[in-house]
Order: sequence, then structure tokens, then C-alpha cells
Amino acid sequence: MTQEAILLICKKMCENTLMETLEIEFVSVDLKKETLTASMPVTPKVHQPDGVLHGGATAALAESVGSAACYVFLDAKNYMIRGIEISANHLKSKVEGMVYATASFIHKGRTTQLWDIKVVDEEGKLISQCKLSTITLPKKK
Repeated sequence: MTQEAILLICKKMCENTLMETLEIEFVSVDLKKETLTASMPVTPKVHQPDGVLHGGATAALAESVGSAACYVFLDAKNYMIRGIEISANHLKSKVEGMVYATASFIHKGRTTQLWDIKVVDEEGKLISQCKLSTITLPKKK
């Protein structure tokens, strides 16, 4: 499958979901490195009351890109994949612009996976460091 086809599938997954509400867009995939990147605009829609990027919106971005990466790089046809834990360390505030989250494997096991998700700004400065644990379970037939 081509990178363009994968990004199109990811875009379709966003329709009528939280990802569409937050304007999350999948922007790149690297099939060799097994990474997926998504962007999210930082606007008042994702601000805390004091006008900076909300940590919950950042966590939603991280879990969205990690979950989509599961779909892309694991056997989603025969297995259901679920997030079981997410942690986020918010290191720098952001008021406006864009943030980009890139998911990559730390551990790619048959049953559980651990994802490293870095959220950076337009200049590549680290905004948040996230980890997502996922589990793959056989689909019931």
C-alpha cells in the first residue's frame, strides 16, 4: 500500500470523530521506520481557560496517532487493537500555531505494544512526550 493510500485511509477514519472535532490531520507515514505523524492546529478550540494548549487535547492527539499507527502497522483485519494506558509529560506550553505528533514503536509484541509519541511544534521543539500501551486481541468470528 502506498503512503498516499494509507494517509487517505487515516483521513477517512477521522470523519465524525473527536479527531475531526480537534482538526487532527495525518500528514506523513514512513513504512520503513514504521512511524506515523499527525498535526493539530493550536487555536482557542484546544486551549485551557488561560489560553495555552490543553494537555487533554495533546493527549487526544497522541492517542489518535498511536491508535492509527496500530491500524497501519499491525494486523487490524484479524485483530482488534485497543489502547490500555497513556501517559503524557507536558514540557512546553503552546499558544498558537501547529503541533505534530509522531508515533513510533518502543516494543512491537504480538499481544502488547508500547508506542513513543513525541509532540513537537513547527520548529521541532518538544512540547510533550507521550507513551501509549496497546493490546491486540483476536476478533470474534
